[in-house]
Amino acid sequence: MPEGPEIRLAADKIAKAVVEKPVEEMFFAFDHLKQFEALFLGDTILRIETYGKAMLTRFANGWNIYSHNQLYGKWQVVKRGNVPQTNRQLRLAIHVADKSALLYSASDIEVLPDTEVASHPFISRIGPDLLSPEMTLERVRAQFTDKRFFRRGLLSLLLDQKFLAGVGNYLRSEILFVAGVHPSMRPKDCSEEQLDKLAEAALNLTRQSYKTKGITNDLERVKQLKSAGFTRREYRHHVFVRHGLTCYDCEDTIIKEISGGRKYCYCPTCQPR
Repeated sequence: MPEGPEIRLAADKIAKAVVEKPVEEMFFAFDHLKQFEALFLGDTILRIETYGKAMLTRFANGWNIYSHNQLYGKWQVVKRGNVPQTNRQLRLAIHVADKSALLYSASDIEVLPDTEVASHPFISRIGPDLLSPEMTLERVRAQFTDKRFFRRGLLSLLLDQKFLAGVGNYLRSEILFVAGVHPSMRPKDCSEEQLDKLAEAALNLTRQSYKTKGITNDLERVKQLKSAGFTRREYRHHVFVRHGLTCYDCEDTIIKEISGGRKYCYCPTCQPR
């Protein structure tokens, strides 16, 4: 499932291809959205905004396309006229003169005017976006002691987009590892130092992942591992999907467990219970 950094990277790619170019053709797969295809013809896209794992395509005419990739949605940008070889179902297509932005498999797509953006059910309830340039460490730290979240288990809390927008499964495991916090803990169980480390890890790892296209491991270590011939899967993360292998920091064996149908990984030595 794409997480906040992947959605922001997709938005950057889409923006480069279609922003400030007249829309020549628009396609919605869902019947209830077909009526809006003509609304966007000849109009231009001003910018692409992200809200955690959701995307908002903002048009000059005061209308917007909201989309959420959920588990299986995927954006592709191609040269106009090229059709990707895929078994996925096309849900949305935005065509300009030379490029096409195509959204496959997503089912959560809406068209809404500017006046309804702020009150949208997802956008209005979303937590602080870790990729927002205005986001501060103090704001992230405050979330962990907010009475709404203080007594909730970190495993579920870190996936709640009302808590911190953009964190998903791999970031959850990596944040807990870098903070040295066991997955069974709650913010309430953590020391002040651990809460500081959780906030720092959440903010810094999410931004690093965006800048490096998904790498959350220590970047100096990544250089060494790449030079030694390690694959991206092997050097990308500290612990996520490295279960059964040795921890880079202490050489204990990394463990994988399941919570709510989602896997997570941790080091029992670096993250003591």
